[in-house]
Amino acid sequence: MDALPPLQRATSPPPQPRPQPPVPSRRYGVHFSASSFIQAPLTTLLEYSGILRPDPGGGTQQDGAGAGPGEVSIRIVAPGEAGTSSERPEEVIVEEEEEDGHATRTRPEDPSPAAGGGEGGRESSSSYQRYDIQQVARWVEQILPFSLLLLVVFIRQHLQGFFVTIWIAAVMFKSNDILRKQTALKRERKIPVLVGITILFVVHVSGFYWCYKNGDLIRPLMMLPPKEIPPFWHAIFIILVNDTMVRQTAMVVKCLLLMYYKNSRGRSYRRQMLTIVEYFLLLYRALLPTPVWYRFFLNKEYGSLFSSLTTGLYLTFKLTSVVEKVQSFLTALRALSHKDFHCGSYATSEQVAVAGDLCAICQEKMHVPILLRCKHVFCEDCVSEWFERERTCPLCRALVKPADLRSFGDGSTSLFFQLF
Repeated sequence: MDALPPLQRATSPPPQPRPQPPVPSRRYGVHFSASSFIQAPLTTLLEYSGILRPDPGGGTQQDGAGAGPGEVSIRIVAPGEAGTSSERPEEVIVEEEEEDGHATRTRPEDPSPAAGGGEGGRESSSSYQRYDIQQVARWVEQILPFSLLLLVVFIRQHLQGFFVTIWIAAVMFKSNDILRKQTALKRERKIPVLVGITILFVVHVSGFYWCYKNGDLIRPLMMLPPKEIPPFWHAIFIILVNDTMVRQTAMVVKCLLLMYYKNSRGRSYRRQMLTIVEYFLLLYRALLPTPVWYRFFLNKEYGSLFSSLTTGLYLTFKLTSVVEKVQSFLTALRALSHKDFHCGSYATSEQVAVAGDLCAICQEKMHVPILLRCKHVFCEDCVSEWFERERTCPLCRALVKPADLRSFGDGSTSLFFQLF
């Protein structure tokens, strides 16, 4: 038998890789476009974050439409269709279509027995929850334009109040930063600079109250209620303005203390005095809104019983915060009268001689030495700045007992508004 010639196999050249189109910005399979965000911003963000399932937009694909290149189509064959067995109630047939669109493979996929009613119930519950979230998101999107319109009208009605509040808040933050920098300069502070800062603060406070001399700003400063019942937003404005102006007035006092203790020798009480000024300010600020809210709640138009009840509840709540502020102020006074430091005590000349004349932090001769509870001695300013960041001794790392109250020796002022 003649040998058959070897089969000639036609070899085709290797397929060339197709250039991939640019992939749009997407996450969790959701296209994030500007048009969809403008039309439904909240729904788009929820779909982009994965909380909601994306809406296909064009509905579900019909049978026979086919899948695109490189996609997988899943067809569920139910009982009674051709080619199915009665013993197998249903099977999932996965049809994979290659990119060239010619070869199609069909493989059965048995449903997992673990996928029972429990998972179905959880999926159903999750679908209902997502549906509720989507409905809420659409409701918010419907009322959002109207809400923004109301906000614009509200700002226009109180335009002057908004500008004044933003201005005094910005001046307050900047003034606090300037004062802290001047306090950190220690002996390098210049008296002319402090005098100029003090004059600016005084002019700003005086000019502001002069512009509003016909308003209800002066009476609450003397713990007197306004003559007339203020509307809610007007009461907020009075409290915000007085709270900010009182803090800037306290900054004037702190500038005077910095000028007085600039070149002092011996035991300096600068940090203690700054702390006492701040705690007295906190106490006064806690009392400052009381006359305004007292007049606001004591409104006979709502009935004597209701107005008396709301006024009594407010004064009860206010009393608890005032008692706390009084205790802090008395603690600061007690620390000054006992000549005690918040993390130790002032060192005697014998204790300084034993420890040495040089401060381990600044490496200079000790100025107002402080003896810690671990028996190490440092300068007052040096160790105070250290304890603003740490709670251990700079040398032995021994844990130092936390202070009974916060120290404001760095010249800082509380920036939180006291509204109630």
